[in-house]
Amino acid sequence: MQFIDRAEIEVEAGKGGDGIVAFRREKYVPAGGPAGGNGGRGGSVILETVENLQTLLDFRYNHRFQAGNGERGGPNNRTGAAGRDRVIQVPAGTMIYDADTDELLGDLIKPGQTLCIAKGGKGGLGNKYFLSNRNRAPEYALPGLDGEKRRLRLELKLLAEVGIIGLPNAGKSTLISALSAARPKVADYPFTTLIPNLGVVRKPSGDGTVFADIPGLISGASQGAGLGHDFLRHIERTRLLLHLVDATSEDPIAAYETIQQELQAYGHALADRPQILALNKIDAVDSETQDALAAKLAQLSQTKVFLISAVARTGLEALLQEVWQTLDELAAVREQSDLMSAGFSLIKAD
Repeated sequence: MQFIDRAEIEVEAGKGGDGIVAFRREKYVPAGGPAGGNGGRGGSVILETVENLQTLLDFRYNHRFQAGNGERGGPNNRTGAAGRDRVIQVPAGTMIYDADTDELLGDLIKPGQTLCIAKGGKGGLGNKYFLSNRNRAPEYALPGLDGEKRRLRLELKLLAEVGIIGLPNAGKSTLISALSAARPKVADYPFTTLIPNLGVVRKPSGDGTVFADIPGLISGASQGAGLGHDFLRHIERTRLLLHLVDATSEDPIAAYETIQQELQAYGHALADRPQILALNKIDAVDSETQDALAAKLAQLSQTKVFLISAVARTGLEALLQEVWQTLDELAAVREQSDLMSAGFSLIKAD
């Protein structure tokens, strides 16, 4: 499956049906009068999130979507049928922008969430509507109105609680394959991963947590260098970053600093996001080197450094325990913040 996280589409809502001019003529109804019905409304274009999509690939070749037109009114004051709505399915995490004004129109993050992106045109009024004391037999009706037309830009930001970051070849794909059922491409050369990979890691309680393996960042990624610029936005929604540093790289300390600089340069508060730091591939270096690197990284980051080997599956249990504990703490802080916000709203209402 190809991973497409940007797309431009055109949507057009349906035209409203025309109202008609008609008169009631029945044998035993001497005062028939106008009886032209109104036109039906045009169908709207609606975006809906679904669980079984993880990419915008469906929009690569299908760019235009149109809802149904409303039908014209009928005699005997019958209103025309409404046009059929066009429902477009998108993956959760899709942001919708107006392609002409760059205005954010919506952010669909939950399965089943919907957004009416283009409203159908109103149906025209039949001549019955124009009946008055001065005009007992109006012979005119109104046409239906056109539906809204829009050019949209869709951007997908993956929904994952934990984002795995690091320089190319740091072992991110190997780690996510060791922790979950995901099977990304793994090789001993940089930029093996060309698309983000998602994996569900099970907690001891049985609940699943989504981890995202973000393709390797390099120096200058925030300005468009390498692959990182295209995929940095996918970690904007993550609650926790898992930073992997390759112990076998030429300069692990510089590798750590490079990623921190790119997070800072990209903005969106990524540099302030909680991080867990892990020194990977410790099976390929001696214990003295491990300890020296861990000490330098701990001093630089002011945080604990976990020693792991994704290939040998060493140290992963302790790493996951730290991940679960950090996520629980973040959830408790968020819950407390929500309660405080709710209390403040009640005070204002009173």
